[in-house]
Amino acid sequence: MIKFWLLSAALLGSAAGAAPLTVTILHTDDLHGHLDPVKVGQGTYGGYARQTALVRKYTAQDTNPLVLSGGDTFQGTLFYNVYQGLADVLFMNYQGYQAMAVGNHEFDNGPEALARFAQKAQFPLLAANLDLTQEPLLRDLIKPYAVLNVGGQKVGLVGAVTPDLPLISSPGDKVKMLELMQSLNNSVKALQEQGIDKIILLSHLGYTLEQEVAKTVPGIDVIVGGHSHTLLGAFDNKDFPPSEGPYPTVVQNPDGNRSLLVAAWEWGKVLGRIQVKFNDAGAVESYEGNPIPVSADLPEDPTAKRMIETLSVPIANLRAQVIGNTTAGLNGSREIVRKRESAMANVLADAALESARSAGATIAFVNGGGVRSSIDAGPITFEEAITVQPFGNTLTVLDLTGAEIKRALEHGVATWSESKGQFLHVSRGVSYTFDLSKPAGSRVTAVTLDGQPLDDAKTYTVAMNTFTAGGGDGFDVFKSAGGRRIDTGTLDVDILVNYFKAHPTVDAQPEGRIVIVNEPK
Repeated sequence: MIKFWLLSAALLGSAAGAAPLTVTILHTDDLHGHLDPVKVGQGTYGGYARQTALVRKYTAQDTNPLVLSGGDTFQGTLFYNVYQGLADVLFMNYQGYQAMAVGNHEFDNGPEALARFAQKAQFPLLAANLDLTQEPLLRDLIKPYAVLNVGGQKVGLVGAVTPDLPLISSPGDKVKMLELMQSLNNSVKALQEQGIDKIILLSHLGYTLEQEVAKTVPGIDVIVGGHSHTLLGAFDNKDFPPSEGPYPTVVQNPDGNRSLLVAAWEWGKVLGRIQVKFNDAGAVESYEGNPIPVSADLPEDPTAKRMIETLSVPIANLRAQVIGNTTAGLNGSREIVRKRESAMANVLADAALESARSAGATIAFVNGGGVRSSIDAGPITFEEAITVQPFGNTLTVLDLTGAEIKRALEHGVATWSESKGQFLHVSRGVSYTFDLSKPAGSRVTAVTLDGQPLDDAKTYTVAMNTFTAGGGDGFDVFKSAGGRRIDTGTLDVDILVNYFKAHPTVDAQPEGRIVIVNEPK
């Protein structure tokens, strides 16, 4: 009789759920190798030494802290070029990360680099929508989900990576994508069958798709986001851009409960921090939090600072590394690139196109304001490439109609006399003509691709930097475009360096891609 009572109590306790639980989630996403602080507006933000001090402060004082990542630790700085993520994993281990979603950029150097990172990580890497059974390097290192013991209770963690992974990175033929919603459903159900009713999704899907997941997949309580570099929350900070939504963004889940979406922008500029109280049924009862700016007035962790100083030594050598050659030089002077075809701008456009061909691009644009320097004749160093492309922009691929492309080119030449940065350069195979005797908005008289006129109704896949794609320089036509949009995350300087390495001697010259008619004398 006693044995029967004990068994019944155990079963009833499992079915009824555990006691209420409070969890504090500290989270980052899209760090992209930014060990050093970066300039934002008038201040500097981020840096692993400041971030480490902040994480260690809150893990020491907060209730049941979880340190989690929404992915894309790889790619974006010279630290990544040198260490391929192994520098980052040192800091993630030191800070006490407990799990990480696999981002698309974790595959940029193939399964091998990710496997090296995963072997060093003292925390699980998660992606439920990957089939890794045929990839021996990763199948034992990346799991669909994990379980943590938090405050004496079990909390389930599920991972997801963008379905665009094969288009924007290099996972190899052995890594297969699974249907997203079904794979997430399967992982959530597997956790629920273990009696786990508090489930957090570590997502590298992007803010828009994450909201769809919250509306579609039952059982997800919190989504720690990534991939879209989304700033959420309320800030009294003139250096920060407008927030894209509330922190958390609350979505009604199909199970009748609330799903909380959080994200922490990019590059460690902020640290996400949210306290969530779960009731005894495992549902979100209340929440409180906001991302914390990782600003220059914060202390630095002394150990992390020394680690960065040591890891920085080879970076100086990389800056001097020769990556190519030009016998004639590449003119990228401001007075040229904002008014007419330029050798340097042609190289940048061609490099963008080569980088985006795997995503189907046939055209690439470069805004004149995005060309920051010339390169002199002779050997080309990494330092020179950084001088030409210093912004840390990444590459976006858009599907645009011929009519939208013509509107963009019209906008590019509308302020020609003012030498503004919106003047557009084009990749090889594209040509356009504009007539300065005509009024702004009606100047472009011809646009061709491979010698054929652009069709207004046809859709073309076009590569450009994220600044322009997001409406920078007044390109509302790109910002509001309704077609497919892929944010590849590939850094502008890496695109240029890869191009020089693939073409050891580059002697581009103006070749009639841009034709000016009735130019004032």
